[in-house]
Amino acid sequence: MESNRRKFISQSFASIAGIATTAMIPSQLFGQSLHNTSRPEEIILPPNKPLGNKESIRFSVIGLNHGHIYGMVDSLINGGGIMVAVFAKEPELLQQFTKRYPNVKIAKSEKEIIEDNSIQLVASAAIPIERAPIGVRVMKSGKDYMTDKPGILTLEQFTEVKNVQKETKRIYSIVYSERLGNPASVKAGELVSAGAIGKVVQTIGLGPHRMRPESRPDWFFDPNKAGGILCDIGSHQCDQFLFYTNSKQADVNFSQIGNFNNSEVPKYQDFGDMSVRSSHATGYIRIDWFTPDGLDTWGDGRTFILGTEGYIEMRKYIDIAGREGGNHLFLVNQKETKYFDCSNIYMPYGQQLVHDVVHRTETAMSQDHCFLATELALTAQKMAHKLNV
Repeated sequence: MESNRRKFISQSFASIAGIATTAMIPSQLFGQSLHNTSRPEEIILPPNKPLGNKESIRFSVIGLNHGHIYGMVDSLINGGGIMVAVFAKEPELLQQFTKRYPNVKIAKSEKEIIEDNSIQLVASAAIPIERAPIGVRVMKSGKDYMTDKPGILTLEQFTEVKNVQKETKRIYSIVYSERLGNPASVKAGELVSAGAIGKVVQTIGLGPHRMRPESRPDWFFDPNKAGGILCDIGSHQCDQFLFYTNSKQADVNFSQIGNFNNSEVPKYQDFGDMSVRSSHATGYIRIDWFTPDGLDTWGDGRTFILGTEGYIEMRKYIDIAGREGGNHLFLVNQKETKYFDCSNIYMPYGQQLVHDVVHRTETAMSQDHCFLATELALTAQKMAHKLNV
């Protein structure tokens, strides 16, 4: 009898506790598991228009050593630029380039382009160690300069480039293409500027790449010619941290580099990570050359932007086991969860740079921002702890 009475009292207290707990659960959660999620609203963004009337400039190319030059040239042409001439030391690279752009003139030397006063801008994807010296010569000739990243390889080059840019007042633009050349990145910038996730407090940038060593030239494996992994693809992530957090100053907290899987080239670095901070935001960056052949693209690049009122995730190049293609953006805030297909978004960098050349403005990227992103990458590279692998 006493046993039954204790059981009844125990069950009663359990019921009261259950009722009290239930009262604290929002009513909208009844009827669904706390772990269930609904599919977000899907928005396929329509094509947006270029920015007003396009200006026109004459530009030329010096150096074709990285395939990024094709995207750079296309952005200038789409932005209103007219390509005049190209110079490269390698006949095989010239042959590929002129096949795609058959009307371009082949210059006999770099000097021919440098001394042509009708040319307003020079674009370059030369071997990385050569990019800054080319840029110095270009700026001293009175022309603006657009270079693939890494646009500067050493702190000594950095000092010289900054001094010459200040003296000449020419544009030294480094193409951080993981932001400037990606539609999802452009849309993310619009959402952040509109306050969609409140104040941005952190970014996380993941930049995995596929190596395919048989397709790489010898200079690719030499940090003295190509820069280390943080100097090179780390500069993309430094640019994004500064841009999305609207940081005008920043420091490197820590950085690490390692060679985990390429012992035949001991100086090469196939892994790197680093942490940065400004006065109001932090950033974590991880980059590597370990993208497996089983992935349908060169890297599963992702960027996470954390705000006080929500967050954004970009799956730039692939959504594994998800939606087809690239340019995926996910937005979660206090009001909604949305998925944006950003494939049709117009990327304005080329048109903005052409406008800046004509009007001496900074609509594509401020010079201070361009240099600070590279300075962070160079600093991280120099101070990086070498992992014992």
